[in-house]
Amino acid sequence: MSSDKAYVERMLKLHETNKRKMEAVPRTKITDSKILSEFYTPGVAEPCVQIAKNKADVYKYTNKGNIVAVVSDGTAVLGLGDIGPEAGLPVMEGKCMLFKTFADIDAIPIMIDSKDPEDIIKAVKLVSPGLGAINLEDIAAPKCFEIERRLKKELNIPVMHDDQHGTAIVIIAGLINALKLAGKSFKDIKVIFSGAGAAGTAIVKMLLAEGCKNIIVADRAGALYKGRTDNMNAEKEELAKITNPENLKGKLDEIIKGADVFIGVSGPGLLTKEHVKSMNTKPLIFAVANPIPEIMPADAKDAGAFIVATGRSDFPNQVNNCLAFPGVFRGALDVHASDINDEMKIAAAMCLAEWVKEPTVDCIIPSAFEEGLAFKVGEAVAKAAIKSGVAVDPKK
Repeated sequence: MSSDKAYVERMLKLHETNKRKMEAVPRTKITDSKILSEFYTPGVAEPCVQIAKNKADVYKYTNKGNIVAVVSDGTAVLGLGDIGPEAGLPVMEGKCMLFKTFADIDAIPIMIDSKDPEDIIKAVKLVSPGLGAINLEDIAAPKCFEIERRLKKELNIPVMHDDQHGTAIVIIAGLINALKLAGKSFKDIKVIFSGAGAAGTAIVKMLLAEGCKNIIVADRAGALYKGRTDNMNAEKEELAKITNPENLKGKLDEIIKGADVFIGVSGPGLLTKEHVKSMNTKPLIFAVANPIPEIMPADAKDAGAFIVATGRSDFPNQVNNCLAFPGVFRGALDVHASDINDEMKIAAAMCLAEWVKEPTVDCIIPSAFEEGLAFKVGEAVAKAAIKSGVAVDPKK
């Protein structure tokens, strides 16, 4: 929330004036009784009968295959925290606008008035027959992990928690190009990761899939390691098992020495110039906490950072989820995928990296406004869905 009163008033007026951000517009105009009788009763009975015989025909005769629900309980909204479902609605409406703008996907916000994971899971399952995919949004950790796991297991449509995987896809895309410029490879680098929440877990798993072997995750209490008992939960225990091969202990000051990459999805000001100076040559900094990153780009550069990426649009190399989720869902919907799996997410990251034909230290990630980007990502994701066996209708 801004402290600039003029800005606050302008934003409130903008959203008040444009409160109908999205609308349902029929693609065929109902102009006479004949058309009315065809698209509603009695004509509409014919596809109903056919779908009753074969449920898969719902994709053939309805818009199910292009509808994504943006589902939230309002417990982790942007940097505002647990503000509730009503207060979170403007964010979900904005997300729906992005789906339509970048990938021509019809998205609808569904706000759930419960913090109980079982209620959220049940609600989503009950409305799923009319949906092509589920985008989980701004649901607090650690329950977001269980909600996504259960829905992926119990539904036959794609489910993705964008706060986890959208961020992960874009960071991996940027890191692919950053490593090329630095002359380094995934298998040889040491990565320090600040933040063990939703996005952090997904990024770590993608790093491992890319062949990264030396990752140390840190939270407020320091490095995660096997056997740590303080400030742990099931997700952190899992991370401790698959990272930190030397079982190092200590705070950021100690574990960051000699690191090649710092990735922060934590809080403002956690990374200092001294930390950057203690890293390996050509350190790569992904400080994506919003609105204030773990370190400001100018400070990181002064301390010797080779490449700096943040989550902000006013600095180079913005890590922005809207580079990923429109194309990922476009590709999944286009082949009626039953899941969004690791192969599809890696394909999206590779596509984003390859889109930047000549990367530079100030351009390792494309802009979301580059024409055709989301559909190109969609093509790559669809191919990965087919190849990995989760495409229900690969002919599309």
